[in-house]
Order: sequence, then structure tokens, then C-alpha cells
Amino acid sequence: MAHSPKIALFIDGVNLYSTTKVLGFEIDFRRLLKEFQSRGQLMRAFYYTALVEDQEYSSIRPLVDWLAYNGYRVVTKPAKEFTDSAGRRRVKGNMDIELAIDAMELAPHLDEMVLFSGDGDFRPLVEAMQRKGVRVTVVSTIQSQPGMIADELRRQTDEFLDIVHLIPRIGREGSERAPRSESSYRGRVERGPRGPAPLESRYGIRQGGDEEPGSSED
Repeated sequence: MAHSPKIALFIDGVNLYSTTKVLGFEIDFRRLLKEFQSRGQLMRAFYYTALVEDQEYSSIRPLVDWLAYNGYRVVTKPAKEFTDSAGRRRVKGNMDIELAIDAMELAPHLDEMVLFSGDGDFRPLVEAMQRKGVRVTVVSTIQSQPGMIADELRRQTDEFLDIVHLIPRIGREGSERAPRSESSYRGRVERGPRGPAPLESRYGIRQGGDEEPGSSED
């Protein structure tokens, strides 16, 4: 019997959103999960995004809730707001550390890591996973101008998978509109009420907040 590789997905939510926006399509997260379940034994599917506190409602909430109920492990942390030199309000969040810790902890149980991000900051993580015997596939694109994947990350990975080639299998079909996608909250991050995090108390999901590559502004 052929060996079924043990796979885990690590999705940098904002980076993935930026990539799909440039390419002009939306992810169907149900189809994405099925695609990688067909490639081996899917151990985990992590989704990392940022949450900004003290906002009564954020359009990212339906997506986060839906992912949590449908096979994804949602990981967030509080984002930080600041004013840049031009006086514009920015929201900054970085999930690199959380993603790296989860990947390293899971490494002994994996054959392959699939990283949805083009961020060059992940190159050391990819190298560390490879030293542990884990094959690393990075999903991003070079079809945009400029490409969305950093050269150093592309050189380090075992396999670079251009997301363009996955569109027929993971793109949202016309009549299949699942809960709101990243495209509906560009420049925003989730805000939760003060006190116990709703996702944590209702669904047992680790919560925090962070904005994906880039920052938002009013």
C-alpha cells in the first residue's frame, strides 16, 4: 500500500488575501480543504489572522466562525493600532511567531508542510522544518507584477506551487458563496468585545489578533 503523507496547512490569511485579490479570484475554503485532503492525510489546517479589539462588529467574523466550524484551526492575536508619519491610522499585526511555533511543534508528526504565504520572513522556518525531515511546499504566485513570493523563500522551499494552477480546484464558483471571504474586509481586522474572547468561549479556539501583511488605514 502506498504511503499516505501526513500534511498540515499553514495559511497566512492576509498574505493569501492579497494574493487572491491581485489575481482576481476568491478562495472557496471548503474546496481548499478537500483539495489537500485528497493529497494525503491532512493532520491540521491552520488559519492565522488578526483581531482588533473594541470594535462592535467586523466583517471578518463570519469567515472566522465558519472556518472554525468547518475543519480549520483559527489562530489570532490582538493587533496594534498606531499613527504613521503622515498622520494616518494604521493597524499592524504579525502572526509569524505563532505560525512558526505551531509548525515546529507539529513537525515530528508531519511529512509535508504546506505554507500559504509569500513572505520572505518565513525562509528560516522553512529551513528549520527541512532539517527536521519535513518537506515544505509554498503556495503563492509569480503571475503578478511583481510576484507575491519573496525570492529567498522560493529558493528555500522544496516545491513552489503557483496558486494560479489551483484556481480551478479551490476558487469560488459563481453560485457557491460560502461565508464572507478575505476580499470583503480588505484593510480591516477583527475586533472583539472586551472580556473573554467570543471564539475562545464559544468554540474553544485560541484567540488573539493580528493583521496580515500590510496594514489598514482609514
